[in-house]
Amino acid sequence: MSQLPNTLQPVERAISDLRRGALIVLRADDHALLVQAAEGTTAADLARLSSLSKSTASLLLTGQRAEILGLTKQTSGAVRISLSGGINAENVRMMADPASPQSRETPAPVSISEINPGTLTGAAEIGAIELLKLACLLPAAVVAAVPDERLEYLSAWAENQALLTVELDHVRNYQEIEARTLERVGEARVPLDVSEEVEIVAFRPSDGGREHLALVIGRPDTSEPVLVRLHSECFTGDLLGSLRCDCGDQLRGAISEIDRQGGGIVLYLAQEGRGIGLVNKLRAYNLQDKGFDTIDANQQLGFDADERLYRPAAEMLRQLGIFRVRLMTNNPDKVSALGDWGIAVEERVPHSFPSNVHNEFYLATKKERAGHMY
Repeated sequence: MSQLPNTLQPVERAISDLRRGALIVLRADDHALLVQAAEGTTAADLARLSSLSKSTASLLLTGQRAEILGLTKQTSGAVRISLSGGINAENVRMMADPASPQSRETPAPVSISEINPGTLTGAAEIGAIELLKLACLLPAAVVAAVPDERLEYLSAWAENQALLTVELDHVRNYQEIEARTLERVGEARVPLDVSEEVEIVAFRPSDGGREHLALVIGRPDTSEPVLVRLHSECFTGDLLGSLRCDCGDQLRGAISEIDRQGGGIVLYLAQEGRGIGLVNKLRAYNLQDKGFDTIDANQQLGFDADERLYRPAAEMLRQLGIFRVRLMTNNPDKVSALGDWGIAVEERVPHSFPSNVHNEFYLATKKERAGHMY
């Protein structure tokens, strides 16, 4: 376990560099890729990328985003678009960001290559998309291959160019290792207006990354299946009382019901916007205002309908001594995901609240397209 932080910290550093608009090097077995987030790309960035690679740069999009632009019929994997033929930085930002007024238009002609996530070819490109998702940026990058003659002394060359290097395998394994290394780092009694007997337990991965919280309500009896709610953080709903979703109602309602039944757990998971982050959730809201439903809006941005993982939740429950649960949810994916990670869901407890004029379409979409059980 002592070596695990060495695989997490470079990914965290790469995430930080990408979020501030820097260029990084993603190294695979026999090649390496220069990667920069597309959403803030400038003409100077593209010029530097081409200079370092000695080749034409490309725009990397998810299959979902490329299909929406009419560039491919595949909706999985990624599509690499050569930035030749007069495609400039403004075109790149336009193709990456559906909020752009011309986002459905693409420069023509374009040369593309489709990348299958199940093959070794293009593995670095798939890793670059995953890295951008981890950074909660739009999953679109400008990329170029590192010249073959640089590969023998890649680390020294990258350091000379002030570029961070991260290993592809570290990116691939990041989320699993981050979940596996969660540790209890703090806890305190915090009486709430809906339940006075609450202890909050904080969990942090070994790289010091995102913290998840467990609200231990009352006195759960771990000899029996424990009443549990998995709640993804929602700044707008939980804190501001947004009417666009039912998250605030679900959070406070879960705490009240668990208190009424004598005890249980609410896991407050750091996966805003079904895993795409707050900024991208606001972008999705903007698209919803233009007529897209909640699933289509995520896909317009290049994401899957739901990017959440539940390995952290299972690890937290294990550390709290809970292996059998009664799960408060309408989402069948949560039931199956906990089971996949060794937590037995012995009962699904329905957990829904009345809709309002602002969220009725959102709730209907979750029922009809995502299979939520209301």
